[in-house]
Amino acid sequence: MSFNETTLSSPAAPADRRRWFALAIVMTAAFMDLVDVTIVNIAIPSIQREAGASFSQIQWITAGYALAFAAGLITGGRLGDIHGRKRLFLVGIGGFTLASALCGLAVNPEMLVASRILQGGMAALMVPQVLSIVHATFPAHERGKVFGLFGAIVGLGAVSGPLLGALLTEWNLFGLEWRPIFLINLPVGVAGLLLGSRFITESKAPRALKLDLVGVALVTLGLLMLLYPLTRGRELGWPMWGYVSMGGALVVFVALVAYERRKTVRDGSPLVELSLFKVKSFAAGIAVQTVFGVGLGIFFLVWTLYMQIGLGWGALRAGLTGVPFSLAVSTAAGLSVQKLVPRFGRKVLQAGALVMAAGVLLYIWESERYGMSIAPWQMALPLVVMGVGMGLIVAPLTDAILSEVPREHSGSASGLINTVQQMGNALGLGLVSVVFFGTMSDRLPRAEVGPAFVDAFQNALIWVAAVMAGIFLLMFALPKRPAQHAEGAEGAGEAPLAATGKEPELAGLAG
Repeated sequence: MSFNETTLSSPAAPADRRRWFALAIVMTAAFMDLVDVTIVNIAIPSIQREAGASFSQIQWITAGYALAFAAGLITGGRLGDIHGRKRLFLVGIGGFTLASALCGLAVNPEMLVASRILQGGMAALMVPQVLSIVHATFPAHERGKVFGLFGAIVGLGAVSGPLLGALLTEWNLFGLEWRPIFLINLPVGVAGLLLGSRFITESKAPRALKLDLVGVALVTLGLLMLLYPLTRGRELGWPMWGYVSMGGALVVFVALVAYERRKTVRDGSPLVELSLFKVKSFAAGIAVQTVFGVGLGIFFLVWTLYMQIGLGWGALRAGLTGVPFSLAVSTAAGLSVQKLVPRFGRKVLQAGALVMAAGVLLYIWESERYGMSIAPWQMALPLVVMGVGMGLIVAPLTDAILSEVPREHSGSASGLINTVQQMGNALGLGLVSVVFFGTMSDRLPRAEVGPAFVDAFQNALIWVAAVMAGIFLLMFALPKRPAQHAEGAEGAGEAPLAATGKEPELAGLAG
């Protein structure tokens, strides 16, 4: 997506109150996307029991959404530039609402997986338009206030998603089991569609780039060739074609790089701006963002399975257990951006990686010490430590990545950050098959299920701790003190580019 090309076709007058209605609508859509992912995580055990989903299908209910979202983000942004951001937003929220209905009405796990993939694709059309619409609707002096509201949305969504999912699952409204977690999107989506068509002002980029359909196809093919064998491999006994597919994925990604180079020379409209990777801080930051996404993808899914299947807790108890984590993330995120990073720079992010690793190791120790008798209050300390570490990373990371990127490429860089975060998340969800399910037998007596899940959870957390250690080392390549894009670019209309870091936060917290 090319945010740097966001030029106002019809700037809204500062006194136009309609822009605040437009803001409420697009922020509600962003909130709906964030809550939808977190709400699904907490309901997964209920889906497994009631729908009879296998463990690989459970992985695809979450990974399919993340993969479709990742593959479509940049394309969704480009389509908005070309055909109008309001139009694409309305198409996206309408399609997201329809896909939510299909999820809620799914008659089998296969239909649910397919509907989730469609939902992720529609989110990829909807979400990239949110910040572009804000940029095209609000004058520069109001954008700081607007993007501050996005930070509040992140915190609210992180807390309310698991709780709402737990309540809807526990209540079993009308005997529908887990289905209301998707059906709740219908009234919100219909209202957003009707109000958005009335209050959002249309805008386009005057020199929109052409769509790189070949690039999109290569990215999607490479990810599928990598993720499908990871997700199904254990269940199928790790067949040879799986290893061939994963090796072939590397060939596809090499072909993607070669094609993008040729396309850059030919018409200057590649899917991926390869010149960005010549910037050391950007290349290192993208690596950090990808690996961070892998760690989060592993943790959030196995955490849910551990509490609800391994320990036998209900959805509400599991949802309430996560509240200290979400509050710690939100608090530390605000503190890191406002107080710590301006004073200590890169060290804050590195401290975040170490603190999060310490929280993970503490969680492993408590899980091993208390076993099946562990209580939610005993989990609070490691979760708070992990949340503080995550908050120190997620908020300032994007500014650190963008700090040495030329301003004319800030938009493309922001879109790429979003995409690799989602790709990393999808890869992490695929790896759950190896680091979690790979440590237990396919057929366990009922009495052995709990202890097996506890052991698998501890094994998965060792991997997460290793990921945090890797992130700490990668962060040495980030600039010591990230430049403040917002200050220097305000006059050029670049302020919101640095603020696009909110989107990776959404993705990261969603898990």
